[in-house]
Amino acid sequence: MEGTVRRLTEGNPYRVILSFAFPVFLSQVFQQLYNTADSLIVGRFLGTEALAAVSSSGTLIFLMISFFSGLSLGAGVVISRYFGAGDHERVSRAIHTTVTLGFFCGLFLTMAGIAFTPTFLRWMDTAPDVMPQAVEYFRYYFLGALAVVEYNICKDVMNAMGDSRRPLFYLILSSILNIVLDLLFIAGFHWGVWSAAAATTISQAASVILCLIHLSKKGTFYQLQLKKMNLNPRMLKEILRFGLPSGIQNSVIGLANVIVQTSINSFGKTATAAYGSYAKIEGFAFLPVTSFTMALTTFTSQNLGARKYDRARRGSRFGILSAVLLAECIGVCIYVFSPWLIGLFTSDREVINIGMHQAHTVALFYCLMALSHAIAAVCRGAGKAFVPMFIMLSIWCVFRILYILVIMQVCRKLDFIYWAYPLTWGISTAIYLLYYHFSDWMHGFEKKKR
Repeated sequence: MEGTVRRLTEGNPYRVILSFAFPVFLSQVFQQLYNTADSLIVGRFLGTEALAAVSSSGTLIFLMISFFSGLSLGAGVVISRYFGAGDHERVSRAIHTTVTLGFFCGLFLTMAGIAFTPTFLRWMDTAPDVMPQAVEYFRYYFLGALAVVEYNICKDVMNAMGDSRRPLFYLILSSILNIVLDLLFIAGFHWGVWSAAAATTISQAASVILCLIHLSKKGTFYQLQLKKMNLNPRMLKEILRFGLPSGIQNSVIGLANVIVQTSINSFGKTATAAYGSYAKIEGFAFLPVTSFTMALTTFTSQNLGARKYDRARRGSRFGILSAVLLAECIGVCIYVFSPWLIGLFTSDREVINIGMHQAHTVALFYCLMALSHAIAAVCRGAGKAFVPMFIMLSIWCVFRILYILVIMQVCRKLDFIYWAYPLTWGISTAIYLLYYHFSDWMHGFEKKKR
């Protein structure tokens, strides 16, 4: 086996999943610290208005970036499948096509983000007194969009070949760099909110450079070479077949969350700051979910590529159960410690109370959210990416948006907006459980060949 690549088709499936998921879990911890540092330092040093500016449209960034992250997940499925089957030539072709696609997508996102930031913020009903700092922050953030897209691409490429440790090391380094630069720019130089976004852009670029250096290592079958960088038509078609549903799924979730964010923004900057602070904390509840979903997608794809069906089923059950239990444990902790956790971002008592109320409404239902994401990951790994796309589109997007629009007309209260999440998580969980137990999800790749 070359370098740090690793097959997930051999050994005890439970140990294999855990050994893959644990580095991913740690990397997600640092990713969340990375994302939280801006809000925490801005809130403490620049005040509630600056915190509201940073928080005003975090869901907008998720919406714009998540589509391209979904494409990289689709590429990971293709690479995992061929890697599990031992087809190194197609693995190399898929990697070069994916990295090239990421470059063009990143450039597009950078230009669109910088050009349309004011328009997007107005659409989201951002408070007028917050608008100047929000525009400043998000324009600088989008300068690093190319790095965000390419890091996700490189990370999913390495994960697809069983290497979840190296992306962790790179993320740790960039997270530390981001925090140091945040403190230097804001606490040291007393620069404005824009400097937090600049720190993020610099640190994201550093992580991408490290990833590309590793993938360009000579002597490996996956070596990135400039002369091979192209959009191979057949491979691009296959990547898009698996990646577009995941991208659309991520985007529709992001779209629904933008509607939620817009509704909350209409309650003023205090509600916006509280929602943004809680969102950073809630990100930690997603850590076990993300780590096990990434492990499940790679594990399922590699084993189905190697035609080890029973192993794929046993591993998927273990991963789903683990994600659910861990997410619920974190949910209980957030429920209990929410006043202190929100207080890390601000000393404003009203902001803390609103954020705490959201935690008490939502946190104990994280088990439902985790189960939906885990089964969706198994579906993607099995080549059934359209299934989670359809479920998320119908429940997490259409139904959630309709609920918000109706509830804002009938009873304009923050409490009812928060309930949009547990409600839609519960409905999607019931559908996913039925699909997982009663469908033939394990033979998706074979059916596509016929």
